[in-house]
Amino acid sequence: MALGGHPLSLLSGKERKANKVERLICIAIGYVFGLFQTAFIYGKLHGIDIRQHGSGNAGTTNTLRVLGTKAGLIVLLGDILKCIFAIVICGGIFDASHQDEIYLLKLYAASGAILGHNFPFYLNFKGGKGIAATAGLILSFHPAFIPMGVILFFGAFFITHYVSLGSLLVYAGLMIEMIVAGQMGLFGSSQTILIEMYIITALLTILAYYKHRENIVRLIKGEERKTYLTKKNKQ
Repeated sequence: MALGGHPLSLLSGKERKANKVERLICIAIGYVFGLFQTAFIYGKLHGIDIRQHGSGNAGTTNTLRVLGTKAGLIVLLGDILKCIFAIVICGGIFDASHQDEIYLLKLYAASGAILGHNFPFYLNFKGGKGIAATAGLILSFHPAFIPMGVILFFGAFFITHYVSLGSLLVYAGLMIEMIVAGQMGLFGSSQTILIEMYIITALLTILAYYKHRENIVRLIKGEERKTYLTKKNKQ
């Protein structure tokens, strides 16, 4: 396992403060991108507040059910891209100077984007559930994460047509793969940095499961609504 860099416990107070600032910068950049509420904006362009229709969630699935497949795909793309942009920008800013921490900082950027999507201040903190933004995280974080995300989500979706089940499986897979990849040295980070990455991923996973708590109950009861890429959604 690559152990480049210095444990945080060995850093001086000044260095520690700088690291905190860099983390906050990445979260802030991510949050600003996350505030681009694709579903809300698309709905307003078509004369509705998407949060007042269907499930009330400002995300891809509700948009697809209310406004159709084309609208759902546009919202999906927008929510994916905003997280990708946040990660790419933070990577470009810190890659050369923080190689040991670059994946950690990208994770902070993605976390900010997910928080901005889920809790936009200008919409009274009522946004989406962050799954499409998480797809942006998986697609741009490291190429090794892409097959896992694609297989778990689309495998579950096309077999069961439960978007929520696919989303929950993706987060479980992300948590497991983050730990496995980290311990195998894929990120080239110190163990201290890796532990911080695991904690952040765990918190994002808990948040996703919390946001899906009603879906989980319906899945257990067999009452969860299925989603199709056809007009069946409106039946």
